[in-house]
Amino acid sequence: MNEILTALIAAIIFVFLVVYIKGSNVNKLLFTEDIDVQYSIDSLLLFVKDAFNKILKTNLYEMNLTKEEFEKRVHNKNQLRKALKNCTYGDINAKNYVKDFIKDILVKSYNINEDNVNNIICFSNPKKLSIQDKFEILLYTYKKKYGYRALEKLILENEFDYPRLTDEGLSYIITAEQIESIFAKEKPLCKFEDKLNVISQRLYQLYKGFGVIDEIRDMRIDGVSGGVSGIPPTFQEEIDITVSLSIVSKLPANFDSIWLFFKGKTIHLSFLSFGSESELIRVCKNIYRYNYPGQLSESNGYKVNEMKDGSRVVVVRPPFSESWAFFVRKFDSIDKVEVEELITDSKKEIPIELIKWLIKGCRVTAITGSQGTGKTTLLMAIIKYISPAFTLRIQEMAFELHLRRVYPNRNILTFRETTTVSSQEGLDLQKKTDGTVNILGEVASAPVSSLMIQMSQVASLFTLFTHHAKTTVDLVKALRNNLLQTGVFTNEKIAEQQVSEVVNFDIHMSKDISGHRYIERITEIIPVESSDYPEITSNNGTTTLDGFFNVAREYFIRMTDRKIFKTNDIVVYDNGAYRACNPPSNVQINSIIKNLTNEEQTEFNSYLDKYFLRGEAS
Repeated sequence: MNEILTALIAAIIFVFLVVYIKGSNVNKLLFTEDIDVQYSIDSLLLFVKDAFNKILKTNLYEMNLTKEEFEKRVHNKNQLRKALKNCTYGDINAKNYVKDFIKDILVKSYNINEDNVNNIICFSNPKKLSIQDKFEILLYTYKKKYGYRALEKLILENEFDYPRLTDEGLSYIITAEQIESIFAKEKPLCKFEDKLNVISQRLYQLYKGFGVIDEIRDMRIDGVSGGVSGIPPTFQEEIDITVSLSIVSKLPANFDSIWLFFKGKTIHLSFLSFGSESELIRVCKNIYRYNYPGQLSESNGYKVNEMKDGSRVVVVRPPFSESWAFFVRKFDSIDKVEVEELITDSKKEIPIELIKWLIKGCRVTAITGSQGTGKTTLLMAIIKYISPAFTLRIQEMAFELHLRRVYPNRNILTFRETTTVSSQEGLDLQKKTDGTVNILGEVASAPVSSLMIQMSQVASLFTLFTHHAKTTVDLVKALRNNLLQTGVFTNEKIAEQQVSEVVNFDIHMSKDISGHRYIERITEIIPVESSDYPEITSNNGTTTLDGFFNVAREYFIRMTDRKIFKTNDIVVYDNGAYRACNPPSNVQINSIIKNLTNEEQTEFNSYLDKYFLRGEAS
């Protein structure tokens, strides 16, 4: 009996061992098959989201905590909740706080360590890294050395800011092959902490960030945009059935579109992609929400707003635009630079000195040029020539200049139009704020043009503004047309005369194909004085028919093709050097001198004598 019982027990143990071993092998096999899923970015992202939700939804009253521990946890929850909200507005500190939380979750809750970190992103085998992995690793490596100038250094060191010859001609583009080549030379990242930082950034940008442009947006660049190239999502619905869908599928989609704006050059990051239309839409819906300017909807297809760091953001969506797209312009990337650093060509002292005397002489001056030519940068730099005793009042559509960051010790206040406060109301208020100098960030619409004319006439000592006009004549005519559109004037000639009398000088900015920025010309606008009409009566006092016809002829000439103003190029850019042409008119010279001290008057006259009266002018 004992032998039977012993045999039975032995059989049971044997069967158990067989089942256990087989089960272990099966579990081991299953674990091996699921390891890619377990350590995939999607799985980690889902885990991180759940972890944050649990932290925020935990009921602290049920945890039987001491008062001190309870208050500490309440504070931490509120701080985390605030950081999760602010990080989507472009707040760098909030972003870093959330990323630190993500790292803690990965290490303490998901047990990420040196042994399994390569299962997430295969840092140890470059052949298994995607081009996005390599770029983000490179950017992180540069960021450790150069901070937020990392992307700038990456571009300059590898000459990405030079045009490349493509099938469509010269263009600025960074390709996957270029990133591969740089990565092969650098061979970055060995430490576990570095790898964890790259992974936490990837999870953050998919969770609360702005996708693949999240770190790019934080860099010291001029701007970044997305959704502005590639095939729109509606294209496949509209194509002819004879067109092969396989051909269309090989073309870049709108979510494969990421472009940099760097030192006046638009550079295409052809190797980066949002990955899907839904990810691009998510970024567009989140990137403009600081201070919540309203809902982006089909009926309201665009939004213009700023982010917490001062960046201007424009978002558009269908049906207003053919696809979802966004444009971020980073004005905080503009340091306080001297005019001498902006104007670098031969004989640069000629335009620099002239600009100084125009500003010190309180002349109404326009800075014109196309987008990316450096109008805003120059405007910020020449503010230093305004007397510190003068108070500055700025009117903008969205906060862009941020002059108080550059000149914190000056009396400066900026206003902007909102949905409830118009530009006109802002101007009326400025008259009651002790403003001396008015600055308009950009004159781009008819109401703002009318506003500028009013400001120059009654609301300030003088005005500075930027405009996109191509020539000085275009500037005057554009402002004239805007005045007619707003109904301030109904007569074309009178409106043109008004503009020519108000705006004194035009500083026109330009850039060449290589992105080099320069002042193309500085031009004076001179109103043409009208003479008296000829007399109708003769010497003996009688009215003559010839006299009447002479008056009628002069009237029709003045009302048709008589010039209201003329232009005078004072300084021009010619073959890589600045050249003095003609001196300012006596009217402007006298007006400038009235606003200068005795010492400054001597310097100004010396400048005129040196460049305009001693044979250097041509």
